[in-house]
Amino acid sequence: MTTSLSDLASRIGGGLLSFPVTHFGPEGALDIDAYQGHVARQADAGAVALFAAGGTGEFFSLTLEEYGQVVSAAVEAAEGRVPVIAGCGYGTAMAVEFARSAADSGAAAILLLPPYLMNAEQAGLVRHVQAVANAIDIGVILYGRDNGIYTEASVARLADTCPNLIGYKDGVGDLDALTRIVKGIGDRLVYVGGVPTAEMLALPYFSIGVSTYSSAVYNFLPDLACRFYDAARDGDTVTVNAILHDFFFPYIALRNRAKGYAVSIVKAGMRIVGQPAGPVRPPLIDLTSEEAGELARLVDVGRRLGG
Repeated sequence: MTTSLSDLASRIGGGLLSFPVTHFGPEGALDIDAYQGHVARQADAGAVALFAAGGTGEFFSLTLEEYGQVVSAAVEAAEGRVPVIAGCGYGTAMAVEFARSAADSGAAAILLLPPYLMNAEQAGLVRHVQAVANAIDIGVILYGRDNGIYTEASVARLADTCPNLIGYKDGVGDLDALTRIVKGIGDRLVYVGGVPTAEMLALPYFSIGVSTYSSAVYNFLPDLACRFYDAARDGDTVTVNAILHDFFFPYIALRNRAKGYAVSIVKAGMRIVGQPAGPVRPPLIDLTSEEAGELARLVDVGRRLGG
């Protein structure tokens, strides 16, 4: 791993990570100006890296052209204050195209999501990651979740054969398997927590050597997200438990009302705090007005807890 990629991994592992939503107008077209304003605010609010066009950023709904626009816009808005990592996925050939677009757009790394649809053997997953990583010279963070769950042996092989692989993100929450990866591979990679609403596993993550996680709530309650991260990192269980009980438990209950709400609830939160990001794109659906009202009351709680 080159010095610059090593420094990038160290930076990513040193604080909270943000996954900005992607802004759309009423008819679903990209709203780049609003998006750049949001990215600029996110870069100033305490996160150490921004993941553009990731899952929360509705990567799956973007064309290749739109994707390049979003990543370029994020890099421009961040102005070098924080590195921008771009989501990347689909089948191998398309993933290579998206990865090259990310590199051309100025991203420091990609977050490689599972390949589209198919369940594959470990050997096939390894070949997929190698093909994408070999196509670019920027960093690669591997995201293990859904139909792309990697064994310790597979991650170790990829760490050995892909010099630009800098990190592994867990989207499963299997702490036994994750511990084996972290302890078996060690500091060759940076480890990122990435289950939906990763705050729920923050304390266990930190206890096994995962030093950071991605926060969707940071989009609309950055002060709360940063306070929670600092408390979890410092072992302040009183603060962690209070915020979990008063905010995250009811937030997750609301998020679980419908499929896809992990993104929709964040955009609803953006509207509530006066920074609308537009609707979600199909096949996702937005929260109902009644659910948005519940979230608004919860946002008030989150603001108080954020200090």
